[in-house]
Amino acid sequence: MKKVLLAAAIMGMAAAAHAQSSVTLYGVIDAGITYTSNSNGHANFQETSGAVSATRWGIRGGEDLGNGLKAIFTLENGFNIGNGTYGQGGREFGRQAFVGIASEKYGTGTLGRQYDELYEFVTPLALTGQQYGGTLAAHPFDNDNLHYSFRVNNALKYQSADINGLKFGAEYGFSNDAGQVANNRALSLGASYHYGGLQAGAAYLKVTNDLSAKTATAALAALNAGGAVDGDSTLLAARQQTWGLGANYDFGKAGVGLVFTQTNLTGGAGIAGGIAGQTLNLYGNSAHFQNIEANGHYALTPLLSLAGAYTYTQANFGEGSQPKWGQLTVQADYSLTKRTDVYVQGEYQHVMNGEGLHGETIGAMLNNTSESASSTGNQVAMTVGMRHHF
Repeated sequence: MKKVLLAAAIMGMAAAAHAQSSVTLYGVIDAGITYTSNSNGHANFQETSGAVSATRWGIRGGEDLGNGLKAIFTLENGFNIGNGTYGQGGREFGRQAFVGIASEKYGTGTLGRQYDELYEFVTPLALTGQQYGGTLAAHPFDNDNLHYSFRVNNALKYQSADINGLKFGAEYGFSNDAGQVANNRALSLGASYHYGGLQAGAAYLKVTNDLSAKTATAALAALNAGGAVDGDSTLLAARQQTWGLGANYDFGKAGVGLVFTQTNLTGGAGIAGGIAGQTLNLYGNSAHFQNIEANGHYALTPLLSLAGAYTYTQANFGEGSQPKWGQLTVQADYSLTKRTDVYVQGEYQHVMNGEGLHGETIGAMLNNTSESASSTGNQVAMTVGMRHHF
C-alpha cells in the first residue's frame, strides 16, 4: 500500500511540474493568386505567399518560476508557401528569436531578434498590421517599417505590464561591432492606451549606420554583418528616425482608425530593391517621408467582413524631387471556420511627381506583387486567397 501511495505521489509531482511548463506550436499559411496590372510594362498573374498574413510557423513556451515570474521564449520562422524557402534573408528563425523573463506585475524583459516598438504600438492601428489588409497594404517602400521589413537583432527589450489600460516599452539593438558602437545600432520607444473601444499608440525608432558608400547597393553591403539591422531595411542612410502615432475606435461590428508616420533620413544612401521592387539612389541627400492613413472595417455578418484604407504619402529627396503616392486598399473576407478564411483583396497605387534624383523614374510598386515596379505611375493588384491558422 505504501509503495502504491509513493508511486502516486511521484506521478502527481511530475504532473504538477509538467503543468508549470508549456510549449505551443502555432502558425499561419496564406496563399493566393495575384493579378498585377503592370510589372515592368507587362500584366502578370502569380502565386503569392502571405498576401495578407505573412506565412509562418513558430514555437513559444514558458516555465513558471514562482512568485509571479515566468521564463519565456519564442522561435518563429517565415517561409514562402509557393516554394518552401526561408524568408527574412534565409534566416531559420528570421521573424523572431528571443528568450526572457515575464512578470505579471513588472512586465517582460527579453533578449534576441525582435520587433521594434513601432510594430508593438502603431502597426496594430494600421491596415497593414491587421487581418483586414496585411502585407499588400504596406505604405510605399514600407518607409515607416509598419510592415516590419526589418527586425532588430541583438535586442534588449522591455514591455511593461498593463497599468489601467496604459502600456509602454523600450528596445535597444546592439551593434556588436568592436570599436564601432554606433554602427548599425537601433533604439526604439513606444506607448499605448486602451479604454473601452478606444486604442491609441505612439512610437519612435532610430537606426544609425556608418556608411562609407553613397549608393543603395554598396551601402547595403557596408553594414556590419552582426549589427542591429544587418541590411534588412530597404531605406539606407547614416541615420533613420521614424515617428508614428495613431488611434482606432471599435464600435462592435465596425471599427475606424487614423495613423500618421514620418521618416527622416540623414545622409541617405538610397532605397535598395527588396520590398520596393526598384532601386533609387539618394546620393547622400537628407530625405523624408510622411504618411497619413484612414482605415476601417465592418462586419456585414458574423462570417463576412468588409475593410478598406486610403494612404497619402509625400516625400522629399532634395534637389526638387518631391514624389507623392495615393494608395487605396479594399478587402472582403469570409470565414469558413474559426481558423480558416478566404478573401478577395484589391489595391491601387498612383504616383504623382514621380521623378527621383538625377532623372530616375519612380514607378508605382505595391508591396509583395512582384520584383519589378510599374513602367508607369499606376499599378493595380487583385488577389484571391485563403488563410489557415494553426
